[in-house]
Amino acid sequence: MDLTPRQIVAELDKHIVGQNEAKRSVAVAVRNRWRRQRVDDSMKKEISPKNIMMIGPTGVGKTEIARRLATLTGAPFIKVEATKYTEVGYYGRDVESMVRELVENALGIVRSSEREKVKDEAMRRANDRLIEMLLPPPSNSKKSDEDDDEEESKSDEDLVQSVRHERNREKIRKMLEKGLMEDRTVSIVSETRAVPMIMSNMPGMESMEFDFQEMFEKIAPRSRSKRDMTVKEAREFLIEQESDQLISKDKVQTAAVELAENLGIIFIDEIDKIVASEKQHGADVSRQGVQRDLLPIVEGTTIQTKYGYVKTDHVLFIAAGAFHRAKPSDLMPELQGRFPIRVELNDLTKDDFIRILTEPNGSLTKQYQALMQTENIELVFESAGIEALAGYAFAVNQKTQNIGARRLYTIMERLLEELSFEAPDMEQGQIVIDADYVKQRIDGVSKDEDLSKFIL
Repeated sequence: MDLTPRQIVAELDKHIVGQNEAKRSVAVAVRNRWRRQRVDDSMKKEISPKNIMMIGPTGVGKTEIARRLATLTGAPFIKVEATKYTEVGYYGRDVESMVRELVENALGIVRSSEREKVKDEAMRRANDRLIEMLLPPPSNSKKSDEDDDEEESKSDEDLVQSVRHERNREKIRKMLEKGLMEDRTVSIVSETRAVPMIMSNMPGMESMEFDFQEMFEKIAPRSRSKRDMTVKEAREFLIEQESDQLISKDKVQTAAVELAENLGIIFIDEIDKIVASEKQHGADVSRQGVQRDLLPIVEGTTIQTKYGYVKTDHVLFIAAGAFHRAKPSDLMPELQGRFPIRVELNDLTKDDFIRILTEPNGSLTKQYQALMQTENIELVFESAGIEALAGYAFAVNQKTQNIGARRLYTIMERLLEELSFEAPDMEQGQIVIDADYVKQRIDGVSKDEDLSKFIL
C-alpha cells in the first residue's frame, strides 16, 4: 500500500466527517509502516510502530476510522473489545487470543492472494472436471485374451469412438467458455471430516485447543456426500478445490505470519473500561490484571499460534476509549508509554450531523433512498428536512446521553417507520422529506424528555 498520508486522509473523508487530527495521525502511522519496509534491515529492526490512543465520546468516529483504514490498506486487521478479556486465572478470554485472531485474518488475505495467482490454472482444471461430468469417457475397449504378453491394439470401432469423444469434449469446452451450459445439472461428490469443536473455559488453553483440533482433523474419518448443483455453482466449488491443491499450505502459513508481524493492526476498543476504580475488589482486580497481560503484547513479545510463533514487536495497536469516568493517566504508566500518540476526537455539532447525513458515500439518507427505490418509491430529502433531522439528533444528545452519530440511526428509523411499513402497498410515487414531515413525526417524542430516553 503506497498511498501518501494526504491520499489516505482523502479516502477517509469519503466515509467519515471531521476528526481531521485523528485521520492525520493514523495516516502518518500507516505511511511509516510503508517507509519501514524500505529501510535497511539493520535499521528496520529498531523502528517500532507508533501506537495511537484515540480519546473521545462514543459515536464520533473512532471505530469507523480504524475499520475504514484497514479496508483501505488491505492489512490484517481485527477489532477487539478490551472488556471481553480477563486476567489469566479468571474466567474469560486470554489477551493472547487477539494475536491468534490477527494471524487468522492474515491467513485469509494471503490465501485469497495466492488463489488469485493460480486462478487461470484452477479454472482450466475445473472445466476439465466439468467436462468429465457432462461427458463421461467411453467404456473400455474390447481386449483379446489370446496373448497377455502382447500389447493389445484398439479396433477401428474403438478408434472412431475415441475421436468422436474428443470432438464432443471440444464442443462442450467451447460451450462452457461461452456460458451456454450454466444451468445444466451435475453431481459433485464432496468429502468432509466430522471434527468436533473443542472449546475450553479454562484461561490460557487456546493453544491446546488448536493442537487437539488439528489432531482430530487428521484422524477423523472422511464422509462422502453427493450434491446436485448447476454448472455455474459447481464451477465455483471446483475452482476452490483446485486452488487449494495448487497453493502450498506451508507457504501460505509462513507468509501469513510474516504479514501479521509486519503489517498487522489491532484495534482495542473500550480500553477505558479496564481501568480499575480506587477500591480494588472483585472484577476490578481482573481489570488491572488485563492491563498487565496486555502490556507485553503491546510492548513486543512472542505468541504461540497453530501456524508458528508470532512476534508482536511491529504490530500497530490503536486503542480507543471514551474516558468518561476515567482518564488516560489512570492506566498503568508502562501501558500509557506504549501509546505515544494521543488524539482527542471532538464532539459532533449540528453542522457535523448535517454533513454526516449528506456527504459520505454510504450516508443514511442514501441508504434509505436505495431501500425505498426497491419499492418504486423515490425518497427526496430537502435541505430543510435534513437540517431539522440534524437539529433533533443534536438536541436529544444534549438532553439525554450523548451517543454521537448513532443517534441519527434511531431518529431516521423513527422518521421512516410508517413509510417502511406501508411502502409495499403504496403506489409508485415520490415522498418528500421536508421540515414539516420531520416535525410531525419527531417533535412530540423529542420534547418529552422521559419518552425520548426510551425511544430516541
